[in-house]
Amino acid sequence: MQQAMKPSLVRSGVDAIVRMSGTRTNYWVEVAVDFALGTTLLAEGWRHHTGGPLSATAAIVLGLLAFSFIEYFFHRWMFHTRIPLFEQGHRLHHERPLGYDSLPFFLPAAVLLAIAGVCVLIMPTGFALLMTGAVTFGYIAYGLSHFTIHHVRFKHPVLRRWAGAHHVHHYHPNSNFGVTTPLWDVLLGTRYVRQSRSR
Repeated sequence: MQQAMKPSLVRSGVDAIVRMSGTRTNYWVEVAVDFALGTTLLAEGWRHHTGGPLSATAAIVLGLLAFSFIEYFFHRWMFHTRIPLFEQGHRLHHERPLGYDSLPFFLPAAVLLAIAGVCVLIMPTGFALLMTGAVTFGYIAYGLSHFTIHHVRFKHPVLRRWAGAHHVHHYHPNSNFGVTTPLWDVLLGTRYVRQSRSR
């Protein structure tokens, strides 16, 4: 009897987190928490950094590049799989693209702190914190970009093409996993290419 209760408790816990994750409050709390974390990581990184401006810039660029791959990785291999916490919330987003469906506000910060901890163990502290601060701001840029793509109708042709690439993903979910950049879709062959109609 006790064994049967555990899966249902876990399932109801996951369902509660998914419900909370779809709220406007969760979305904006997550932005605030991540902004505070990113600012702290960059400030501490700068304080502990022993290199010059060139290595600080390299850490930030490396962090943004790393985040672009993390974004692609999670969207392709985590959000479109059968891991309940990820798949269920992402499926809701595909069903209601104008909703506030996102990760629980505490999860990204916890993951980003874990990444910072691992990086501090394997590279100089200042470099590691600057890099993970940049990863954090990459994540914030992703979240705000994704929200904007679904809530704003762009007039500028470049912005329309950028937003359109993500809208295509909603109709062709096995393509266009990158939201902020098409870089990894191009490199890994998942960029959507319109099929020409045969005459």
